[in-house]
Amino acid sequence: MSFSSDSVQVFLAVLDHGSFSAAARSLRRVPSAVSMAIAQLEAELDLPLFDRGGREPRPTAAARSLEPQARLLAAQLRQLQVQALELTHGLESRLTLAIAPELLAAPWSAPLAALAREHPLLEVEVLAAPQADALALLHSGRAQLALVFERPSLDGREGFQEVASETLVAVIAPTHPVLVAAGGRLREQHLTTTRQVVVAGRNLASSDPRFVYARQVWRTDNALAALSLITAGVGWGWLPRNFARPHVETGALVEIAFENLSNGLDLWVDVVWSRERPLGLGAQRFVALMARDKA
Repeated sequence: MSFSSDSVQVFLAVLDHGSFSAAARSLRRVPSAVSMAIAQLEAELDLPLFDRGGREPRPTAAARSLEPQARLLAAQLRQLQVQALELTHGLESRLTLAIAPELLAAPWSAPLAALAREHPLLEVEVLAAPQADALALLHSGRAQLALVFERPSLDGREGFQEVASETLVAVIAPTHPVLVAAGGRLREQHLTTTRQVVVAGRNLASSDPRFVYARQVWRTDNALAALSLITAGVGWGWLPRNFARPHVETGALVEIAFENLSNGLDLWVDVVWSRERPLGLGAQRFVALMARDKA
């Protein structure tokens, strides 16, 4: 066995400090120990790494050739040591975040990027799932965090942090027959008599009654699929204003103008976790970063 974590450290110390004695001081060893370690490494590799003909040892071409990989290995070992230390202090090996698909345009990626810089070896998984499914993933332990809209009632099993707000708007295709027949302005009864496209979980009982108005409903578990159906004229639906805005600006959708009420449901966006399981350091830090960005 030639290179080891110790021999790599000694090899790089001599390269960086230019002499065995200076390398020994940086490593808090005696010079003879450093010189012996380099000699043993050269013998095992059957390669001269330093020319000892001058006052100070000079790296050979072979040493310079090995240097990039040695530095890479040293960096990887440092990361491994940091990761092991973090794990002993409660950093999870993987952080899974379940996000309601309507919130994929919300500002969650920048906090994750900051978390990646702080914990570069932390594995992160992002799942898009309808709100009911995202919460089910949370309570089953499949996900540690869920980014969802505020719930209609509090659940004692859940802890949460408000991190943003979002406005849901009722949108429809500009060519939809109901909109055309009404001259571009609807009343609330039009919502109940016109087919509605709803983003909901795979469980048929999972639709949030706050957002289901129509007698006839088409369901999908994907916000992009809902958008496609609404722009195709299948029906109307609630979409986050930030998500719908580009399509409204191009004329593919319109925010419904009502004669007797305003269009918009203001909702908080929460990061939710289970109180039944300890929250790891990565999850705690992500929650803090999301709350900081909100402020």
